[in-house]
Amino acid sequence: MYRVYLGLGSNIGDKLTALQGAVELLRQVGRVVGISSVYETEPVGMDSARSFYNMAIALETELDPTNLMKSLKELEGRLGRANDTHLKDREIDLDILLYEGLYYEDDELQVPHAALGSRLFALVPLHEIAPVVIHPLLGLSVAELKKQCSEKARVERTSHRIS
Repeated sequence: MYRVYLGLGSNIGDKLTALQGAVELLRQVGRVVGISSVYETEPVGMDSARSFYNMAIALETELDPTNLMKSLKELEGRLGRANDTHLKDREIDLDILLYEGLYYEDDELQVPHAALGSRLFALVPLHEIAPVVIHPLLGLSVAELKKQCSEKARVERTSHRIS
């Protein structure tokens, strides 16, 4: 059994409903054991004026990184995400942030997420549910990564909660 931390985001359509739908579908691939608050964030690394709703979840699953990624892509499709939306506005984005205690890399996937340490919109919600989890390559906790992150885009907790 793996403990995995996922980042969820949406910046078009009914963002809150998209996140809630994603959490519901993720219950089919594992047991959700932690859910962060929902944060409103600026888009980073893309040209858009639309803010995101971002959050993180902790998931216990039997799926290895490759099979979990396949499941996430399928779930994104079921939630309305088109295939050509990388760095574009999107209904839903499901990212593997890290597997607790595991490093994995192949031609299509790197775990932990290669940009995790430089993405405040991922680190802030992740910190809420997993501040002491250690990045297996860097040897730093999520709290330490958040503290060291130089990216300063806006990340504000909303009043929305998803269960």
